[in-house]
Amino acid sequence: MPEWTFITNHGLVLASIAKQPEKTARDIGDDVGITERTAHKIIMDLEKEGYITKIKIGRHNAYRIHSDVPIKTADASVGELLMMLSGKRRNRRVKTNTPENTS
Repeated sequence: MPEWTFITNHGLVLASIAKQPEKTARDIGDDVGITERTAHKIIMDLEKEGYITKIKIGRHNAYRIHSDVPIKTADASVGELLMMLSGKRRNRRVKTNTPENTS
């Protein structure tokens, strides 16, 4: 049975870029466990869909993440996904079991 994960390689590449925006495609590939060629393809996909912008710095690239772009097929934004993946919690209301909240 093939190994599977909850997060796609696209999500893992995005998370790798978020950790260090000036990583090379080779370093991103090594970080995620994919080839440099696959990392380049995913970076191009993310850029084409508006999730990141590539910034040329001399002979190297850096990437800027657009954290307000909605995630495909999910009701969350890129920034919310990265917040979840980083382990940082948003302030949220906790529902308590008060008489008006129970049925």
